[in-house]
Amino acid sequence: MTSRAIIVQTGGGYDKVQVGTREAAAPQAGEISVRLHANSLNYHDFAVVSGMWGPTAPRIPMADGAGVVTAVGAGVSEFAVGDSVVSTFFPDWLDGQPLVEGFASVPGDGIDGYAREQVTARATSFTHAPKGYSHAEAATLTTAGLTAWRALMADDSLKPGDTVLVQGTGGVSIFALQFAKLAGATVIATSSSDDKLERLKALGADHLINYRKTPAWGEKVRQLTANRGVDHVIEVGGPATLEQSMIAARIGGHVSLIGILTGVAGNLPLVQALVRQIRLQGVLVGSRAQQQAMVRAIDANGLRPVVDKTFDLEQIVEAFRYQESNQHFGKICLSI
Repeated sequence: MTSRAIIVQTGGGYDKVQVGTREAAAPQAGEISVRLHANSLNYHDFAVVSGMWGPTAPRIPMADGAGVVTAVGAGVSEFAVGDSVVSTFFPDWLDGQPLVEGFASVPGDGIDGYAREQVTARATSFTHAPKGYSHAEAATLTTAGLTAWRALMADDSLKPGDTVLVQGTGGVSIFALQFAKLAGATVIATSSSDDKLERLKALGADHLINYRKTPAWGEKVRQLTANRGVDHVIEVGGPATLEQSMIAARIGGHVSLIGILTGVAGNLPLVQALVRQIRLQGVLVGSRAQQQAMVRAIDANGLRPVVDKTFDLEQIVEAFRYQESNQHFGKICLSI
């Protein structure tokens, strides 16, 4: 079946984004066909589309795709026609310890992604979406939702009474705030915008810090925790924020290294890490089994993601320009 698709030409760049078509074959054994209805934007997708890490061959972008199963191949029992599904970031990482290095198998980067109407893929490339979710809501889970879930629940076993620090108002940080509150944790949130901080407060943040007004926000976090520091830091800033994150963490605290919003290289404050025995954990999304666990938790508690704005598929460049403006609060989505 021929379907509409966004295609980013070799090297990437907004001027190399085109609307085209792609074929979707009938599913073979172990495969399903999906009518896609939504994508959500992430920094990794931006890097591919903008040309920061442009593709080495023409590529359909977007790692996050959600839609409805239209056909199932032989041997597939997990899904049925009509099921709402959402994609997985690592189709080959089903469970257990991470074994995948880099992005060679990631949809929208090493292989074609989900900025298209129809796709046929292995059944393990998807999981069920949460019950009652819109397709746009479901599409927010593949990268941002699962990254936050893994960082808190899988990598460090968040417990009631723990304290979590989240940075900014992007998708990962807001999901981390929501998951932390559901688990009975205290959340300290940072942002450069007082208006956004108030919105974080409405989502349950217990303490708010404007990092522009309080550059030494790590020390402020220590003050808020009776000089103990937080149990978990969701570190999305990168080199410019890591030192403050380490100051904010408790002795033996866990810092999830997730984002590179301030660059890809910088000085590592080794003394801080050593004397305070901080555990630094690089996080690159998660496994299919972790995504299934997250969906079960969402089904049990009714959490809903924060979707800031939705663009039509053909407006993908406008959507990324909006992401670059940093005006958004939560996730930006595409409607297919």
